[in-house]
Amino acid sequence: MAAQRGQRNGVGDTPPAPTAAEITAPIPRVVAEVPAARERARAIPEAAVARLAVYLRVLSGMQDQGSGTVSSEELAVAAGVNSAKLRKDLSYIGSYGTRGVGYEVAVLIEEIERILGLTRKQSVAVVGIGNLGHALANYGGFPGRGFPVTALFDVDPDLIGVPVGGLPVEHIDDIPTICAEREVSIGVIATPPPAAQTVCDRLVEAGVQCILNFAPVVLQVPDHVEVRKVDLAVELQVLSFHVARRADNAAATNGVAPEFNGKVNGMVVT
Repeated sequence: MAAQRGQRNGVGDTPPAPTAAEITAPIPRVVAEVPAARERARAIPEAAVARLAVYLRVLSGMQDQGSGTVSSEELAVAAGVNSAKLRKDLSYIGSYGTRGVGYEVAVLIEEIERILGLTRKQSVAVVGIGNLGHALANYGGFPGRGFPVTALFDVDPDLIGVPVGGLPVEHIDDIPTICAEREVSIGVIATPPPAAQTVCDRLVEAGVQCILNFAPVVLQVPDHVEVRKVDLAVELQVLSFHVARRADNAAATNGVAPEFNGKVNGMVVT
């Protein structure tokens, strides 16, 4: 009987033979210490992460308009990608949709927000309250997307204590204390280039591990700190390249030689 199987069977300490039910029973699955969602997030390529943020913006707009479901084709067109790439990106977060129905907008928003770490608010500090800093501090779209600006810093004595976007501007010497107190997780650097590294060092000292840098310099940070660089001049130069290339292609199509600037492969031709 099953109740007696824990006893010795009379042949020393040899355990009894397993029953047929025990042989066919499924092997218990070992639960990973790290949640599956976190493991999936680690495996997502950075380019796909950027596209997930775009999908989230598009989906939020669809939800505001009352859409309950969306097909992969509709979402792909709205996000500016092909549907195969979109389905691949969404497979990283374990969302595959339903054939003939598509994706539930609300569910997909929740899944992407969880992967992007938006289930809790990320406090933001802006350093450098010039024209760009003012614009960032006053931008109303940040709080609604989970990025409330909770601290502002500058060195200009005429700005210290002056409210911008409802927050008083603090001196950059107070970055370590205030950022730690307000649990700032993201620092935005909008300072002139010479001050950017010093500001970055103070943000790191305060425990800030993610930095968005608008200053046209390369910041030196520890390995555990993530830096995203936004160089508007470089972006304009890239756009200029595309404009020039299209102009050259159009000229070639019309049988007109591209404009000659007196150089070939960087050498002046006389």
